[in-house]
Amino acid sequence: MEDNIQKIKNSIRDIIDFPKKGIVFKDITTAIKDKEIFKIITDELYEKFKNKKIDYVVGIESRGFIFGAPLAYKLNCGFVPVRKPNKLPAEVISQEYELEYGTDKIEIHKDALKKGDRVLITDDLLATGGTAQAAVQLVSKIAEVEAVAFIIELTDLKGREKLKGGFETISLVKY
Repeated sequence: MEDNIQKIKNSIRDIIDFPKKGIVFKDITTAIKDKEIFKIITDELYEKFKNKKIDYVVGIESRGFIFGAPLAYKLNCGFVPVRKPNKLPAEVISQEYELEYGTDKIEIHKDALKKGDRVLITDDLLATGGTAQAAVQLVSKIAEVEAVAFIIELTDLKGREKLKGGFETISLVKY
């Protein structure tokens, strides 16, 4: 496992000054284009959750889709997307959250989950935790959040501290 985690870490490239000066962006596109690394990521997540009762994997737009769909397949459960506003065609429920300057919102189909469903939420990156906490709040309006999983966690930004609710939080790679 540690060898696999190091392989994942080695496959993530740093982009300096993106999206603005002073930021070091952790680019996962180099990891997911490599079929071995993409498989390792999916398998590592599967190993962490294979013995939990998960009914749905919920992926946060957009990179949560990349990891959530194959994980749902391996866990033999459904996949549900959480989207930005006005992207879902049927009736939605939404959750607003704070950004550095202003607010944003995420949505899920109102009929995507039901009371008692056990959900694993996935995304590529845990930074400040705002989007992830909004997804937890959104899913919790309908179902039970069992766990939240990330590929990368930027520990200095303390996003994990925002995630509250008695569920498991994991990240494969920490910076």
